[in-house]
Amino acid sequence: MNLDLFSGFSEAFNGRKVWVSGHTGFKGSWLCEWLIGLGAKVYGFAQPPSTAPSLFHQLRLESRIAGHELGDIGDPKAVLQSIQRARPDFIFHLAAQPLVRLSYAQPRQTWETNVNGTLNVLEALREVTHSTAAVVVTSDKCYENHETGKAYEESDSLGGFDPYSASKGAVEVLTSAWRRSYFLKGPVRLASARAGNVIGGGDWALDRIVPDCARSLTEKQPILVRNRRAVRPWQHVLEPLSGYLWLAANLSTEQWCPPHEKSASASAFNFGPGNESNRTVEELVIEALKHWDGTWKDESDPKAVHEAHLLGLATEKAREQLHWEPSWTFQEAVKHTIDWYRMQWEGVDVLRLTQSQIQAYETIARQKQIRWAL
Repeated sequence: MNLDLFSGFSEAFNGRKVWVSGHTGFKGSWLCEWLIGLGAKVYGFAQPPSTAPSLFHQLRLESRIAGHELGDIGDPKAVLQSIQRARPDFIFHLAAQPLVRLSYAQPRQTWETNVNGTLNVLEALREVTHSTAAVVVTSDKCYENHETGKAYEESDSLGGFDPYSASKGAVEVLTSAWRRSYFLKGPVRLASARAGNVIGGGDWALDRIVPDCARSLTEKQPILVRNRRAVRPWQHVLEPLSGYLWLAANLSTEQWCPPHEKSASASAFNFGPGNESNRTVEELVIEALKHWDGTWKDESDPKAVHEAHLLGLATEKAREQLHWEPSWTFQEAVKHTIDWYRMQWEGVDVLRLTQSQIQAYETIARQKQIRWAL
């Protein structure tokens, strides 16, 4: 592939080694594809893909990255050995159990994967002796959500009603404690990143609205919507990934501040969409049907387990400190997402399709003069 297609971060990642946990997942696969285009040497550590189909297999990533390792993020020895073998310049920790409703059925597994898995990565980082920039990825659901419609800032209280959300709040507390306890000095720079509700082609998970839309539309069945009034900060997967990459790039070049001062990048950051993208599930589905003919049906269940109703992220910190901002509107994010599913169903090569969307995203970011794309 021509490296010029993905020029925005090439100076930071070209020829550098990058270790990605959860690389077989939806977000991890998009991240690996972008990093390959940037010229990075990608080393992945994860369980096998949990869905069939999977974007990881559709992109043929097993044969296209420098190292593909199947392992359990809950195994501290395996995590340590994987990182030591790769000796990465960058670490992106994405491995997680990512579903709210599944966390009710599997609370112990959710916490062991999300919290203990992160602990294993952080403990492995304590053994690193070379310069490394590490980003721990959590979620907008890490905040104690009071359902007021307030956009949460990085300084707001952490918490979580359900096991998944609580685990993500715990991961943020854990990461902050290890950063202050072990990484104020030394070669490792550590930050965390919180994204909104991510959509994009190649998410085949069960119990998520966009994959549900894609499956229903291909089968010419009505889309069943269980929580149509819930408001979410919808964003295309490339939006938070650009934030993760730019945060890591800044970490890698930033000089450490004295322990009593705040480092500009070594902290927590929200990477959410603009306020206009805080929409209901119903609005998302209606927008999706503009790009692929179909119908939907309200399947609200008053006895369903609790999920957040109002949720939003404030991104002023990322704008002010990193000069990062979203590139695509709500309508553009939905269009690119549904176009991906429809076109791959029509037989378009998934690798070329995914690369073309990364190129389109970089182009609009460059046109908008967003710092990372210049």
